[in-house]
Amino acid sequence: MQRRHLLQAGASALGSLALPSFGEAWPARPIKLVVPFPAGSSPDIIGRLVAEPLAQALGQPVVIDNRPGAGGNLGTGVVAKAEPDGYTFLFTIQGPLVTAPLLSKGLSYDPVKELAPVSLVATSPNVLVVDPKLGISTLAEFVRLAKDKKGQLNYGSVGNGSASHLAMELFKTRAGIDIVHVPYQGFPQIVNAILAGQVQAGFMVPGIAMGQVRAGKLRALGVTTLGRAASLPELPTLVEQGYPGFEAISWQAVLAPAKTPQAIIDRVAMELVRIIKSADVRGKMLGQYFSAAGTAPEALAGLMKTERERWALVIKAAGVTPE
Repeated sequence: MQRRHLLQAGASALGSLALPSFGEAWPARPIKLVVPFPAGSSPDIIGRLVAEPLAQALGQPVVIDNRPGAGGNLGTGVVAKAEPDGYTFLFTIQGPLVTAPLLSKGLSYDPVKELAPVSLVATSPNVLVVDPKLGISTLAEFVRLAKDKKGQLNYGSVGNGSASHLAMELFKTRAGIDIVHVPYQGFPQIVNAILAGQVQAGFMVPGIAMGQVRAGKLRALGVTTLGRAASLPELPTLVEQGYPGFEAISWQAVLAPAKTPQAIIDRVAMELVRIIKSADVRGKMLGQYFSAAGTAPEALAGLMKTERERWALVIKAAGVTPE
């Protein structure tokens, strides 16, 4: 008994957690960070930014496991059904957590019941871009054109219920315009469609949009954050262009299977906050057009609840139907 106490005290001094139910100190082996999107995607890039310093902090490798498919729902479901032993975590965007339960039929998981929030990692604006051939340069001009050509303009998104889809549906409601939704497989396809004249506008992630904007192939009209985005301070918000409270951010977060020991969740959250707020990681995130967040589990849980409620109203108002 005395020896066991000494071993536990030593593990604590090394920053490990004693887990009597599993008979080992945590972490005792590599940790898997499931990214439900392909290598090279935005979640994959940001996930790798935090995985290496997290491994150093925990003293065990943190291995990225890409599980793409079904818009992120496949890999998210894998984590939801995983053993809650502290060796599997999820790094994902808001779609599989917020809009998928509202719009996907037969979803294999319940993000509220089967996933435990750990920390919000990063946020990013969406950028409203248009075809420069429209001959407009401001949001007000775009709205006037859309009203003059009611039902004649098209916009692209990366799929039904995606952030790019719902952001435009929200804007259509606020601006009182009627433009037609055309879904694509990804943002590169939307860029090609705009260049070909098939669609005229879209909300896009800045990592794709801004290179095309700076090359003169797209024109940026504004961002969807409440205040100017740290990564794009030169672009006005939709708020300052006459749409109070308009917000449609993209965000990335870490979650764990439900019933993962709270001590493990708290430890990972603590390490993530420290890592995310470091100057090095903040700078690298800005280079990817993301603002570093880093929150306690409760804050992420609150954000998920607020986002579900807000986008459920948008989905209902826009008549978006489940697939």
